[in-house]
Amino acid sequence: MLSVVHERMVVVSITPEIALDHVHTYAGGLGVLEADKFYTASRMGLDYLVLSIFYRRGYVEYSFDGETPIPVPQKQPESAWDLLKPCEEFSISLRGEEVIVRPWMYKLGSAKAVLFEAVCPKWARVLTDQVYIENSMEEQFLRYAFLAKASAYYLREYVGLENVSVIDLQEAHTSLILLALPLENRYRLVIHTPGPWGHPGFPGDFIAREFGSFLGDYVVLTEMALERVSVVFVVSSKQLDIIGRVFPRYAGRMKYVTNGVDIERWMHPRLLKAYREGALSREVVKEVKEETRRELESIINSRYKSGVEIGERIVVGWLRRLSRYKRPYFIARFIEENPDAPAFFILGGKPHPRDSDGLGYARWFRRLHLRLSNVVYIHDYSVEIAKKIYPAVNLWLFTPFSGWEACGTSYMKAGVNGAPVLSSRDGGVLEIVKDGENGWLFGEDIREFINIYSDQRAQDIDSREYEEFKKKLLWIIDLYNSDREKYYEISLNTINTFTPRVDIAKALRQYYIQY
Repeated sequence: MLSVVHERMVVVSITPEIALDHVHTYAGGLGVLEADKFYTASRMGLDYLVLSIFYRRGYVEYSFDGETPIPVPQKQPESAWDLLKPCEEFSISLRGEEVIVRPWMYKLGSAKAVLFEAVCPKWARVLTDQVYIENSMEEQFLRYAFLAKASAYYLREYVGLENVSVIDLQEAHTSLILLALPLENRYRLVIHTPGPWGHPGFPGDFIAREFGSFLGDYVVLTEMALERVSVVFVVSSKQLDIIGRVFPRYAGRMKYVTNGVDIERWMHPRLLKAYREGALSREVVKEVKEETRRELESIINSRYKSGVEIGERIVVGWLRRLSRYKRPYFIARFIEENPDAPAFFILGGKPHPRDSDGLGYARWFRRLHLRLSNVVYIHDYSVEIAKKIYPAVNLWLFTPFSGWEACGTSYMKAGVNGAPVLSSRDGGVLEIVKDGENGWLFGEDIREFINIYSDQRAQDIDSREYEEFKKKLLWIIDLYNSDREKYYEISLNTINTFTPRVDIAKALRQYYIQY
């Protein structure tokens, strides 16, 4: 098979998920981040290749029986088949059998995304079924062995190893390619979370069977990768401290590049135009907010809840993946305690269908949605609806347990649209937000990794921090109602300070300036 000839060296990023517009191949923040890199790289002229998996049935959608969430697989939208083009199939070996791989390609500017689908045999098809939803540890392992072997084959046969300048492994899930395609000094690992789900481990005999190397009875992929890569990145300054404590043996080889967002993808066009022309003002911000809140109100009434009137109330948003460490119970408890607060609350996010905590938060959000006129729960939160919500929101809430959020980008998307954030002291927020100037902070800046599931200190910290969160949120709502001009002055300052800082082009230059 002939290799593709490149005039420039190719930068490769391998990721377990990517949130391309109009394609459901992602579960959350990592996928959105990797798509933001892709779109920005395509405009920068970077010869950028993303390798991932094509998940036929996406992630998960929810319907409700009263307050009870019912998960169903996602359907790929019709637009996905217009966007992605099938490429020549090839085969790899898994479990000692031949597995047929179909690559789907999306090319935009100087960037390409190639998503691998397992076509047959039947047992292998499940490996590319739904994002992060597996029926056993072996199935999870085989999914990432599939990605590793398909990526190795594609790089050898279609790109040519001589054309590859660097391969960035997004999370340890992708690191099995280190065993499938040894390339000295060309691999780098990017760690996106300190949480345990970001550091999967597997029995050594799984690895020995597929890759011919016995690395121990049980292998944590992050540790295996840290032994083999030339450079390790984390995604915020604080995470450098946290991950250095989680993996102290490798702390000296770590560096950080703080995440960002694709400004053109997420910033309202009118705000972006005014910002670039030096014409941004409080009046422009107010006009955009008024226009987009009317549009959002129409969407809510047509899709989620009839009879909604936002009016002049402050629009407060908490929309994240529903997971315990993100503390959705802060805003849910606040609303229950303050049902008559002069605010309109937009809640959103999906739990993993096997996360009992997350499913409980979905029930809680749904209960508030059904019982209160000033609450709406966006149960099918997605890239498409997020683009409508960010410009309309006046205040964004970002509440992770300190030490658990690697960086976060939702507050960045809100900030470039004039919505300051009320945030716990975690992730990249600490590098961007100045309390009272372009957002507000609460809680402790914890620099050790506290197990929120087993450490009693977590409950004590939650109790203290909730009280501070509640007090500040009530104060911010009052500020919006009593001094609207002051509030929009903070909104304007949020755009002006966030936009140059969170543009993901800055992160890409830090990662790839030499290429």
